[in-house]
Amino acid sequence: MTITPPPTTAAELAAATPRDRERFVDLLRVASLGTVVLGHWLMAAVGTGPGGDPEVGNLLAVLPALQPLTWLLQVMPVFFLVGGFSHALSYRSLRRRAGDASPYPAFLRARLQRLLRPTAAFVVVWTAGALLVQSLTSPGPLTAATFRLVTQPLWFVGIYLAMVALTPPLLRAHERWGWGAFGALVGAAVAVDVARFGPGLPYVEFLNFAFVWLAVHQLGFLRADGRLRLPGVPAALAVGGLVSAALLVWLGPYPLSMVGMPGEKVSNMAPPTLALLCHALWLVGAVEALRVPASRLLDRPRVWRLVVAANGVAMTAFLWHLTAMLGVYGGLLALGVGLPEPATAAWWAQLPLRLMAAALLTALLVAAFRLFELPSLQRPFTPPATGGPPLAALGVSAALLGVLGLSMVGLGGLFEGRSAVLVAVPMTAPVAIGLVLAGWLLVERAGRGSAAASRLPATDVDLKVT
Repeated sequence: MTITPPPTTAAELAAATPRDRERFVDLLRVASLGTVVLGHWLMAAVGTGPGGDPEVGNLLAVLPALQPLTWLLQVMPVFFLVGGFSHALSYRSLRRRAGDASPYPAFLRARLQRLLRPTAAFVVVWTAGALLVQSLTSPGPLTAATFRLVTQPLWFVGIYLAMVALTPPLLRAHERWGWGAFGALVGAAVAVDVARFGPGLPYVEFLNFAFVWLAVHQLGFLRADGRLRLPGVPAALAVGGLVSAALLVWLGPYPLSMVGMPGEKVSNMAPPTLALLCHALWLVGAVEALRVPASRLLDRPRVWRLVVAANGVAMTAFLWHLTAMLGVYGGLLALGVGLPEPATAAWWAQLPLRLMAAALLTALLVAAFRLFELPSLQRPFTPPATGGPPLAALGVSAALLGVLGLSMVGLGGLFEGRSAVLVAVPMTAPVAIGLVLAGWLLVERAGRGSAAASRLPATDVDLKVT
């Protein structure tokens, strides 16, 4: 018997795409991550301070008039919407194939391979570099800022891990109550903000890391059932969300910016607020209104091949894009190129050069590390060993705490025991790194041998339509 190898190149994957696949979802995934990367590059305001040392700031703080642009550039909710859509289809597919066995370990491993493997590689490489630099010298201002900033995007990985881990119970709630399950999460987010800004209960605001983002994820379940396509639903979400967000910012304690700003007392992002949830609703409605024309565009072979290729390296590019950006600034300093004061004419004139250089360096980093984002070979489904579900849950919990902790503490001060508080728990970089790697290994062990030639995708660029 001749076994035909699965498609591996972007051209082969694109050619093998079923006609009934909803390609718009893949475009949204690529476009949302790409917009986040571009937004980070644009917001970075690195200039030379009074003492001649480089200083890292935020362009939106230098030019507050630009903050309304965050209502367009803050598109991370779109990625979480797509995640909910993909997780619903994938879990249902594996649940049908698993029979009486628990599909949870295989589901976690298949969903998280393309997330945790490149993340683990990123953490290992950067940890080795930080240890080497800090053991040989005292980091300068830009290097110290780099150690602090490069891990910040890992908050997104942590939130996404929580979404994957909680998919089974939340999907069951969706299948029982539909819009009611989404409404319950919205109501919980409202209650948290009332308790936060009313009596000022300590730490209650951190609950909205779960309620706000899981509500957006729940919209992905509704999309998977076709409920967001019903007549009038996209318009209602877009208009209702936009008006509600505007009223909350105008009347309430919420800031205008939909991304975090240095020194602000209240952030819409960390932790998320009701205003950010309303912003997410308008984004979801807006992108759903674009589905039909975008789908026609994606029927063109060249366009679809480009989307498939971009999906294959999207997570690697996301993880390394800040490394590339800060590397560009370090290169300019090394070459003796002056760093103009942010937002001046000279700064704007230099911007295209910096963007092109950051894109080129990101491409080189992707070429070097994309191997860790390649999907694993798929094998027929076999039931997991005893203890698989608890082991998988333990692994994803450890990885979640690790990446969130590392996003907060950074890689600076490794020899000084620097720590940051994750909600109410102090976290050091070595502990966070250990949790990330241990969590990844536990998820791999729990799901190995059951993960996926049931055609549950080990990649989000899934060719199997369920």
